[in-house]
Amino acid sequence: MHPMLNIAVKAAIRAGKLIYRAGDNLDHLTVTKKSHADYVSEVDRAAERIIIEALHDAYPSHAILAEESGSQGQSEYVWIIDPLDGTTNFLHGVPQYAVSIGLQHNGVLTQAVIYDPTKNDLFTATRGRGAFLNDKRLRVSKRKEMADSLICTGFPYSNMEHMDAYLGVFKDVMQKSAGLRRPGAASLDLAWTAAGRYDGFFETGLKPWDMAAGCLLITEAGGMVSDLKGADTFLQSGHVCAGNPFIHPQLLEIIAPHLTPGLKA
Repeated sequence: MHPMLNIAVKAAIRAGKLIYRAGDNLDHLTVTKKSHADYVSEVDRAAERIIIEALHDAYPSHAILAEESGSQGQSEYVWIIDPLDGTTNFLHGVPQYAVSIGLQHNGVLTQAVIYDPTKNDLFTATRGRGAFLNDKRLRVSKRKEMADSLICTGFPYSNMEHMDAYLGVFKDVMQKSAGLRRPGAASLDLAWTAAGRYDGFFETGLKPWDMAAGCLLITEAGGMVSDLKGADTFLQSGHVCAGNPFIHPQLLEIIAPHLTPGLKA
């Protein structure tokens, strides 16, 4: 395992164990509402502190981009951190949430860790070395037809600007696929696409920390990731489409008629 990935794995597991233990005492957590349907708990903040401390102990000069504490420092290396992706699930006792850590080097994603503490699933990837789940090599699915495919998505939850366009895509994908799922944690949705559990994934309005690690997992598992027009600006736009090499272009084709000026970014 790459040394930088090894440090990130240890940090993610430590944070994940803290989150999992806190899940037994949900009634006693302090929760703050950031915006409509967007919550942060003391657990998010504690998990983020654990991760940042571990990364800074090993690499004090590296920069950080984290969901709760924002951007810290400037460096060719930037750690992109979501300490608890799926906070709403977590706060309701729904066991679908994860810790997500990605590393960019000069703007290129190079390392990825997604840890699901409820299932003890550890997804990892290093650029050029493949993607893994608990040391087992991951490959995207081989399904070729949209009609046979299970597609995953995430509903817009705080920014409703693109809701109408999104619902149009949702309706078309629902009619043309074998099924559509919305579990509520984008990092795991992407990881499960890398693992071949889903054949494709799309969502609008994500942040870099929601998808940095998951996107590297998919490409290292032989899949494709883009924005909704097929370009590579997904980390900037927040709009993402991913899948195996057969389903990804078919998803883009379904999405295309619904693109609005805002969604073309």
